[in-house]
Amino acid sequence: METLKQEAIRAIAKLPETANIDDIMYELYVVDKIKKGREAVDRGESVSVEDLKREMQSW
Repeated sequence: METLKQEAIRAIAKLPETANIDDIMYELYVVDKIKKGREAVDRGESVSVEDLKREMQSW
């Protein structure tokens, strides 16, 4: 399993050499959100597709 630092380095390494600080910060933001989402799923804090569809119909 990759550490957060390794994930960040891998994400930044995929960016083009012309990437600016905003590009780097966005990639790190995405890495963080994915990590937090996976942790929430592991804790059982997710919504099923069926529940989401029902909720969307009420909009």
